[in-house]
Amino acid sequence: MIDYLCTPVGESSIVRHGPVRLTTNLTFTTDLVVGDPLNLIWKMGYTGDGSRLQSPGYFGEGGQVHATGNVEHRSSWVGILQPQGVSDPEGPLRPDDPLALPEMMNDPGLTNKAGIITITPKDIDLDFTPPDGSVPVNDGDDADNPSDMKIVYDGAWTPRDDLPGSENHVHNDLHETSQLGASAQLTFVGTGVEYIGPHDKDAGPVDIYIDGIKRATVDPSRDADDDPVNDDLDGGHTLWTSPELTYGKHTIKVQNASTRLAWVDAFRVTTTTSQTPTGYHSAKCKLVGSPVSVQVTVREKTGPTDTTSPSPTNTTTDDPTDDPDPTDDPTTNTTPPHAGTTTDSLGHVIVVPVASGTSTTTSTPKSTGPTATKYYKAQVPKTPKGGVDSGEAPDDGGQPYGLMASGAALVMGSAGGGLLMRRRRAEHVGGAN
Repeated sequence: MIDYLCTPVGESSIVRHGPVRLTTNLTFTTDLVVGDPLNLIWKMGYTGDGSRLQSPGYFGEGGQVHATGNVEHRSSWVGILQPQGVSDPEGPLRPDDPLALPEMMNDPGLTNKAGIITITPKDIDLDFTPPDGSVPVNDGDDADNPSDMKIVYDGAWTPRDDLPGSENHVHNDLHETSQLGASAQLTFVGTGVEYIGPHDKDAGPVDIYIDGIKRATVDPSRDADDDPVNDDLDGGHTLWTSPELTYGKHTIKVQNASTRLAWVDAFRVTTTTSQTPTGYHSAKCKLVGSPVSVQVTVREKTGPTDTTSPSPTNTTTDDPTDDPDPTDDPTTNTTPPHAGTTTDSLGHVIVVPVASGTSTTTSTPKSTGPTATKYYKAQVPKTPKGGVDSGEAPDDGGQPYGLMASGAALVMGSAGGGLLMRRRRAEHVGGAN
């Protein structure tokens, strides 16, 4: 952040009532490659002390503030870069109305060789461009015409307020006098001025002065063809128009040249100028404190990098070793709590859930089919002699009825065979009845 203090330079500067303090922020890239733009962006704003740039006069819509920064550029040569900016167009202005600042100034430029550039901010120049056009200045009091731009009355003048709109007076009011030598004058900034007042059959002649020199005598009791009028306060007429003046500050004075009635309704200030600042409203802004320099490094542009990939190399690797079967690891199964066990004829342990002592009501879907008995691997396997421990329970739904029937048949066959052999042995010993 860089603070500046602005003071008046032009004859009618936009710095009107003491110095104006600005705060600025100058930004740019400090690491560049040859060919990159060096773009200075300089933002501006008012500080909180209440000081402002102000309108130097009465203007229609379109006035603008122009700003030109000065930045010292020091490398293999020393020069000044001048970023520029302009504010948005203003609306209608009165003297001392605050003016908006340009949002920013910028000045892009290309770097053409490598090296170190030292950037140092310097002064900022301000100016105001008035718009082409005209604006009426009424003969009201200081509330209507603030600062030093109001109409100044000298002598005995009577204000006539709240006149009917049908009389076409500016703001429906005017001032009148019958005193010889009574005058009204306006200091303005522009390139011309018009005297506005009523035609009236009882009006007397008035003398008109520009910058202290008499330029004309006007008789409002006569029309443009110098014929007498028969009107009473027919207002809103342009009674006299000045020749084109050099743009700047001027004074018009209307003075009663008789003891008959004279009126002043308003003046219309005109401005005819290009949109280029004239320097007439200029101001100079200087750094508060010592300037700060910043270095910018500009590097050579490097060529493209060789990105050729090396040829692939055949690599022989040992065959991967088969991972051990995860099922080879012993698995410890625990019996669910509240469960009992029974053993079938083949020595498998059948785990049978046991009802809990606490009755809990739950919503359980009901099945109309038979309930299948589930088999689990026993915690301590019981293997029949000569049998094979599979380590697994039978699949769900597979019932051991066939095996059980075969076993029963073998048992019965063995028993029957034994009984037959016993009878034959008895017959051999003692005979049979």
